[in-house]
This record gives sequence, C-alpha cells and structure tokens, in this order.
Amino acid sequence: MGKILENLNLVLLIGLVAAIGLMMGFHADSLNAAVVLRWLHVFFGITWIGLLYYFNFVQIPTMPTIPAELKPGVSKYIAPSALFYFRWAAAMTMLIGLLLAWQNGYLVEALTFHPGFQLIGTGMWLGLIMGFNVWGVIWPNQKKALGLVEADDATKAKSARVAMLASRTNTLLSIPMLYAMASFQSLPR
Repeated sequence: MGKILENLNLVLLIGLVAAIGLMMGFHADSLNAAVVLRWLHVFFGITWIGLLYYFNFVQIPTMPTIPAELKPGVSKYIAPSALFYFRWAAAMTMLIGLLLAWQNGYLVEALTFHPGFQLIGTGMWLGLIMGFNVWGVIWPNQKKALGLVEADDATKAKSARVAMLASRTNTLLSIPMLYAMASFQSLPR
C-alpha cells in the first residue's frame, strides 16, 4: 500500500476511478453533464482555495522566520510548484463554473443579477475577480519576486508585496464567495 500512496499520480488516478465508480453506482440512470461539472468545479475549487489558504495561513506568515540560507528551498522549489497548481486550479474552477451555470441554464441570469440569481451571481463575480487577480496580478508579480523573470532587487521586493496584497484580497473575497456558492444550492427557486 505504501508504494501506491508514494506515487501522487497513481493516488489521483485511483481517486478518479473511485469517484467515477461512485457516480456510476449512484447516478447510473441519471448521470449527466451537470453532475460531472459540479464535481469537477468543487474539486478544482478546493484545490484553488486550499492553496490560497496555504499561501496566506502558512507560507506568507512563516517566510520571515525562515533562516536566509533555507529560503531558496521555498522560493525556488515549493512556491513555483504550488503556484503552478494554484493558477491552473483557478482557471479550471472558473471555466467549469461558467460551463456549469450555462449547462444549468442560469449563466446570463446570474451574471446580470436577475431576481433569484443574485446570490449565485455575486459568488460568480467574486470568483471571476479572484481568478483574474490570480492571472493578472499575483502570477505576474510572483514571477518577478521569485526570480522566474529578470528583475532587480527593488522590483522583486515591490512585486512580492503586490502579490501578497492581491493574495490577501483573494482570501478576503473567498469567504463571502464560498458562502454565496454553497448557499445558492440550498435556496428554493
């Protein structure tokens, strides 16, 4: 069992097969795109927000206490890898969320705050703002701060601060966004 669990790709594959098995077992007669899209939206959303919280609850507050000689381990190896999954999970969450709203027939109603769709619309707009923040502010600044693109020390320091503030903004927005997304499913329509 240890050999299986040591291989992340194998763990993900087995998890995927188990999820498909559950879908077929519980939804064999009613499995549709909305079921699969909702599951994928939640999976990628958990990955995105989980990494957002890792950065804000663990990495950012801990970095000042890490000895200087150990910081390259984070900035050269851990952060770039985590940022890869972070930004692509954000993109997949947004794309699949929009597809899910379209599949369920409320994309335009939600994005234009039609009556009955204001809550999910608010959650969708917060998620879109957060996603654009990931790709338009956090990632470009992190590339400079981590030395993935050429930048002088002053630019790296400024970029690190901008990325941190944008990440904190996303943490702030994630709290009402998660409420809006989760609560919409419970409301009568």
